Amino acid sequence: MLSIIEKQIQRATTKFNVNKNLLKILKNPMNKIELNFPVLLNNNKIEIFSGYRVQHNNYLGPFKGGLRYHPTVNINEANALSQWMTYKCCVQDIPFGGAKGGITIDINKYNKSDIEKISRNFTKALYPYIGSNKDIPAPDVNTNSTIMDWMTDEYNNISGNFNLTSNMKSVFTGKSIDFGGSYVRQEATGRGVGLTIKQWAEKKEYNLKGKNYIIQGFGNVGYYTCELLNSYGMNLIAVGDHSGYIYSEEGFNTFNLKDYVSENGCIKDYQHGKSISKEDFFKLKCNILIPSALELQITKDNVNSIDCDLIVEAANGPIDFEAEEILEQKNIPIIPDILANSGGVLVSYYEWLQNKRDEYWDEKHIRNKFDQKIEDTFKKMYSLSIRNNVSLRDACYMYAFTKLENNHKRRYS
Repeated sequence: MLSIIEKQIQRATTKFNVNKNLLKILKNPMNKIELNFPVLLNNNKIEIFSGYRVQHNNYLGPFKGGLRYHPTVNINEANALSQWMTYKCCVQDIPFGGAKGGITIDINKYNKSDIEKISRNFTKALYPYIGSNKDIPAPDVNTNSTIMDWMTDEYNNISGNFNLTSNMKSVFTGKSIDFGGSYVRQEATGRGVGLTIKQWAEKKEYNLKGKNYIIQGFGNVGYYTCELLNSYGMNLIAVGDHSGYIYSEEGFNTFNLKDYVSENGCIKDYQHGKSISKEDFFKLKCNILIPSALELQITKDNVNSIDCDLIVEAANGPIDFEAEEILEQKNIPIIPDILANSGGVLVSYYEWLQNKRDEYWDEKHIRNKFDQKIEDTFKKMYSLSIRNNVSLRDACYMYAFTKLENNHKRRYS
């Protein structure tokens, strides 16, 4: 993944001037943290886990980014993802810098009690490196509000506080409402994806009603994306996750599919539609393709089979650099990850603000504020791309580097 973002930036910076000293700084994260920590599991055996946190840049404010629990987690992955977080925060005008981390773990091998022990011990290991004005972790792949609650509670215990103060609550975002979480946080990333699609369609005078789409990944991001797209009159005809892929010419009822996935953990053996391969999934003719799973899903090996009007990166880095160049030749536009899926960090910022100020914002207020910001940001990036005759991705990098350079000059003037 590091090579993807390096190539993206290299290409973008050929189209506008960027301070060379700034580029040197941004190429390397400020801090790479590798942690090996022991956990006494319920079987009374100690297991050593490897955890990571990469803090990319804090020019705009405290480090911010998710913690993921997955077998593929490593320091290089965290490095790349932390850089994308920096640029997402710039694009949304949020006063945070990028960070990312997690644990190398297959969560299916552990029960809930063990996951809690692992999470609390990871918090102990991370404690010196995080804080409400230093680095604010959040949920990511295979982590959720429950895990953030455990981590918040453990951080509070280590700090020696009997009460959960506003300063303690603001160390983590993505918490449950009872622990100081924010409304709209669970749906934020998927809702943001859907809203950016709507804005793109309005700019292109592209009628979404009656159009179809396919989505890879049906967790929170995937489901809430589908919920919004369905409200626009669109039809989900294929979906895939780690357990397989299914297709239905008539389309899927996403509410029923969500209930099934909530009960069974995946789409495997879902009774509606027919099973297809991952290869055939990416060959399907559709109007909009939404990769919403992990990285590097569209590559030079399958890109020539893709036949759609638009690709929307609900996942981080789902298209490799060579594949993107081919998509450009095929005139298939992309709404990039640093724009499309930045809704999650936007509501994380709202949660952090509420915690810091000891305030409570109701759901309607947050939703209206969120929707307006997503709309305004897309319009700004789209206008920038048109004015400079560059892709949306290049326009986002252009905007981000301008913000970072202004702060760089203040720091080093």
